[in-house]
Amino acid sequence: MQTDRSVAKPALRLGLLSLAHVHAPSYAACLASLPAQEARLVGIWDDQAQRGQAGAQQYHAEYFSDLDQLLQQVDAVVIASTNRQHEELVLAAIQHKVAVLCEKPLSIDQTSAARMVQAARQAGVPLFTAFPVRFMPAVERAREIIRSGRIGRVLAINGTNHGQMPGGWFTDPKESGGGSLIDHTVHVADLIRWFLGREFTQVYAEYDRRLYDIPTEDCALLTMEIEGGVFATLDSSWSRPRSFPFWGDVTMQIQGTAGVVRLNAFDETMTFYNDQQMRSEWVYTGSNADLRMIQEFVRVVRDGGPTQLATGEDGLRAAEVAFFAYEAGRRHRPVAIARVEV
Repeated sequence: MQTDRSVAKPALRLGLLSLAHVHAPSYAACLASLPAQEARLVGIWDDQAQRGQAGAQQYHAEYFSDLDQLLQQVDAVVIASTNRQHEELVLAAIQHKVAVLCEKPLSIDQTSAARMVQAARQAGVPLFTAFPVRFMPAVERAREIIRSGRIGRVLAINGTNHGQMPGGWFTDPKESGGGSLIDHTVHVADLIRWFLGREFTQVYAEYDRRLYDIPTEDCALLTMEIEGGVFATLDSSWSRPRSFPFWGDVTMQIQGTAGVVRLNAFDETMTFYNDQQMRSEWVYTGSNADLRMIQEFVRVVRDGGPTQLATGEDGLRAAEVAFFAYEAGRRHRPVAIARVEV
């Protein structure tokens, strides 16, 4: 008589490092909603005790003021801190052999981002970059069509990533690394690399502060060249007013020799006319891309295998487009993207 020798894998122990980022509440809610047999949110670390304690209470987790203490009790973490803190937190997690999903941009400069990727690789620790737009059904379908060759050879891409100005540390260049350019370029740069499987070679950018009295730029226009002669443009700005029905967008028009794909990642909305706020709202009705990304992170850490998660190197390459766009803007001429070896 044969018996089932398989042993159920224990639930993954998860931590959330910081609630500083605007995406942190969504990530925390996703972590707390996972099936108990698969994963559980053990604790939240935050360098602001009041914020961390409030978050831990809301999401039924323990608050840790000591980072090392939390890292000793988890298998994987999601990092949603200020951009400047990413390297410190990623390296601490790697030292404890804890898998990482880090908010974008991976870091505020190329050298720092490269150190993180190299450290993870040398330690054999999984490092992923949080690009939830990869997990939106329209984006997945667009990639499938492009990779199948149905629109022929891709010639040009026109993209936008508009949004509302987030305020707070996002407008402090020491904490964020920049303004709307770095905040919104990396999403579309990652999608272009994911769609085409090619690297950026050159970038030109103009950016400025035109809408708000803040220390960083609030609008940027980029032109980029990609291996194989592909040309791309991007409007990367905080140009949505507070009264706008929705926070922003991610749109792309991909022109091929045999067809065109027009992508609007957040087009699944319904209009809600709210007399209490005296404004209309676009309520997103599509699937939860943050949750799908978190679920995939848990699956990969537990079971391994291929994944559509963006790696640490993917995060580095997307951020490099922004880093060199700033240089191009300072020089007022196109610059080659010198990718660092990792």
